[in-house]
Amino acid sequence: MTAVPRVAANGLPPARNPRASASVVMGVFAVMVVPAAIAASRYFDELTLVQSCASAAVAALLGLFAIALARRGQEQVERTLGRSGGKGTARAGRWLGVIALWIAATTGLALAFYFLLTLFAD
Repeated sequence: MTAVPRVAANGLPPARNPRASASVVMGVFAVMVVPAAIAASRYFDELTLVQSCASAAVAALLGLFAIALARRGQEQVERTLGRSGGKGTARAGRWLGVIALWIAATTGLALAFYFLLTLFAD
């Protein structure tokens, strides 16, 4: 078992990439917002399914934030020539952000069609 050095060869602490890790956390939150809101509408009577679909806006904002953090994490990897690590983590955070945007767009489209159907219903 190899120990991770607490000090680099130049006497400085090793570089880290917290933005890449934060992008994954934000991406997971963004992906889980809409399903959690829909599940909450099943358990709480005062929350309807249509009201829970408004969580798509939150998912879109968190997804964009995850993508921005992943981009900053990737820039950190490039700036430190890969010594900070987190290239794969930043890529995962970016994909989670994109998936969250897809979920938000799909939920928004479903909500828009619902309102169109109720608008033109007799």
